[in-house]
Amino acid sequence: MWNLPNILTLLRIALIPVFVVVFYLDSVWAPYAAAAVFGAAALTDWLDGYLARKWNQTSPLGAFLDPVADKLMVAVALVVLLQADPRILIALPVMVIIGREITVSALREWMAEIGARAAVAVSALGKVKTTAQMISIVILILRESVFGPWTYGLGVVLLYVAALLTLWSMVLYLLSAWPSLSGRADQSNDSQPK
Repeated sequence: MWNLPNILTLLRIALIPVFVVVFYLDSVWAPYAAAAVFGAAALTDWLDGYLARKWNQTSPLGAFLDPVADKLMVAVALVVLLQADPRILIALPVMVIIGREITVSALREWMAEIGARAAVAVSALGKVKTTAQMISIVILILRESVFGPWTYGLGVVLLYVAALLTLWSMVLYLLSAWPSLSGRADQSNDSQPK
């Protein structure tokens, strides 16, 4: 249970309050430090999965914690970014991304209960979506700190790209699960959603 991939996942969860504290520090270096903390958490997301597969150290705990850690980190980062820039321009993609994560998590949980979890497994599109989210969030954390005002605009554009990919991947998950959701799959009546 206490293998390196799981430790990296737990580290990612532990970095969430560190990220929040650093984000709100009143210092010229705070955006850089917050972006570094978030970037380190994003790297552990890739690294823990890679190591778990390479070393054959997958575990039920890791399978549970990894998506939880990802969603917590992204949701917290999006909420603090929205608080820092409370415009509808930022609120729309934030609502889409967080709403999608709740929907897909509920869908996966329900599909697992009826023994059809593989129908809503993580796809390649989901990984592209996650990458776009991570890059956009890092840019938005930095705001105009690096290359000037256009940098923040690029972050907003990438956040909308991530939101569109998020919606598209959710549609694909729902289409995969539709036979079970519509009752067309070979499931008993007791397993149908209420």
